[in-house]
Amino acid sequence: MSKALYIAEKPSVAQEFAKALKINGQRRDGYLESQDSVVTWCVGHLVTMSYPEKYDIKYKRWSLDTLPFLPREFKYEVIPGVQKQFEIVKGLLNREDVDTIYVCTDSGREGEYIYRLVAQMAGVHGKKEKRVWIDSQTEEEIMRGIREAKDLSAYDNLSASAYLRAKEDYLMGINFSRVLTLRYGNSVSNYLNTKYQAISVGRVMTCVLGMVVRREREIRAFVKTPFYRVLSSIALEGENFEGEWRAVEGSRYFQTPYLYKENGFKEKAYAEKLIQELLVSQPLQCTVEKIERKKENRNPPLLFNLAELQNVCSKLFKISPDETLKIVQELYEKKLVTYPRTDARVLSTAAAKEIYKNISGLRNYEHTAEIAQHIIEQGNYKNLAKTRYVNDKQITDHYAIIPTGQGLQNLGRLPQISQKVYQVIVRRFLSVFYPAAVYQKVSLVSAVGKEKLFSSFKVLVEEGYLKVANVPSGKKEEDAKNAEEKTDDIQCDAAFLACLQKLKKGAILPVDGYEIKEGETSPPKRYNSGTMILAMENAGQLIEDEELRAQIKGSGIGTSATRAEILKKLVNIKYISLNKKTQVITPTQLGEMIYEVVNASIRALLNPELTASWEKGLNYVAEGSITSQEYMDKLEHFIRVKVGGVLQVNYQAALRSRYDSIAGNYRKGGK
Repeated sequence: MSKALYIAEKPSVAQEFAKALKINGQRRDGYLESQDSVVTWCVGHLVTMSYPEKYDIKYKRWSLDTLPFLPREFKYEVIPGVQKQFEIVKGLLNREDVDTIYVCTDSGREGEYIYRLVAQMAGVHGKKEKRVWIDSQTEEEIMRGIREAKDLSAYDNLSASAYLRAKEDYLMGINFSRVLTLRYGNSVSNYLNTKYQAISVGRVMTCVLGMVVRREREIRAFVKTPFYRVLSSIALEGENFEGEWRAVEGSRYFQTPYLYKENGFKEKAYAEKLIQELLVSQPLQCTVEKIERKKENRNPPLLFNLAELQNVCSKLFKISPDETLKIVQELYEKKLVTYPRTDARVLSTAAAKEIYKNISGLRNYEHTAEIAQHIIEQGNYKNLAKTRYVNDKQITDHYAIIPTGQGLQNLGRLPQISQKVYQVIVRRFLSVFYPAAVYQKVSLVSAVGKEKLFSSFKVLVEEGYLKVANVPSGKKEEDAKNAEEKTDDIQCDAAFLACLQKLKKGAILPVDGYEIKEGETSPPKRYNSGTMILAMENAGQLIEDEELRAQIKGSGIGTSATRAEILKKLVNIKYISLNKKTQVITPTQLGEMIYEVVNASIRALLNPELTASWEKGLNYVAEGSITSQEYMDKLEHFIRVKVGGVLQVNYQAALRSRYDSIAGNYRKGGK
């Protein structure tokens, strides 16, 4: 009797497939078996690319004579520590009674690569291979994935891009790390008085190092400029509010060289002079010249992709992107949330049709039971497909991270921080079924002679989705967002808003006095682990505004699956420092020296746009727009040219002075 073989990425996932398939058969060494099915597993990667010395022993010794290293055919080998499981899997894949193989590794580029390498090394031939592609690990979704499994060949382009990504990282890493280490490693280690220093270079990693170093240098070079604003205290029905002077058209200071900006002076003396001029007309009062009232809607934010979740968790809980990924991966494996390694922030039309199940399950979650019940009673979910939260065109592999409404029995056994992250995901999801938050805004322009005073007020009149959006850290996600948005709006209560609503043009209000408020320009902010993930997602641009981010999305550095790991590696090799309490990222002296080496010799590796274009190229291969050979030709040409450039010129003498200038920033114990 022929059998179906199901191969998962790890034992815990295999267990879920066995449960869904109702396999109560025997547990064997490395697999489970019933009358008609066998379930086995990898343990992550079982196969890897061979080191250069496996091609020829001459490559074991690092030498400029053997560069560039560009093999015609790539060699692969089984990872020694998992040899036993590989042999078990290989035996099962080639068993005569197995006629269909269901590939159940992670539904993404890396999961595809894991299976393809195993099949390649195991020499699989003449079997039907089907690809199971799922968005969560609930039983229904697993069974749907098996029912709708396509032929593995439908994913050949994705597989090609996975192989290329690995070859690219391998070739760039080996060639550039070797050539720069041989050329400049001694100069770095001699300067730091350390042992032999290998220079570690990577397509994405080096680009991220460049972003951190450049930001640090912008901060160092920044010169604070003081400026002086003039503020009035205006009285209205027993309350006082601020009016800010601005040098608009008609003012005697309009476009004068004394201004820093239209609302402040470069020197205090001019601010004092302005106040003396304003105090001349007695009694002190101003006339309301213009009043504008408008309502402002703030829609619920888009759903979480991995980058957005990592950013929010970095802000709220001060945890690293790597920790967030581990937590959400565990939530996925416990059936609590959908697939985490996603770039999409919307749902598919198919998911939207079934969304009732997700909401309904959340009626059993104590923190949001009433909210979920209210959404179902109101029927708000029925029109979801017509909203901005559903868009099939914005999804490549998987839709956004949302709660499944299942697996709640597993939640209590997870650490506190995992439960908090789960609640953040749930609240973001339920928010989209609530209306926008509505703010009433009032803007006033008051006149004192020819000078104008500006005031702006904002009050929340309808909570809308904000009722749902608070998170377990005690602060609201919305508050965390607002804290970063600089605003001149004066927050006021409903009673004062009512007074403002009655105010009419031409009204005369008493002014209780004027004061000078000194300020100074601020340097750029350092990246924290969350904002760095966002900057990587957007090709090196830190775009905090989520609407704008959604518009330019499409060419990131790295992928949602790899970004956290890249930051972690940079910390581990001591090129950057990550403050665990604040999650702020700074370069180390070593990291800054490596930046100088790369900047002098292979500057292109520091260019975010170029790095993003490589990632885009891999996507084109996955889509079938370009062939693997076209991509490989471009890659090999790039490596030949850049290695050749390093071999032709030696910048050691010039780098010495750069090292000296860097060292001055680290003499007090370094960073």
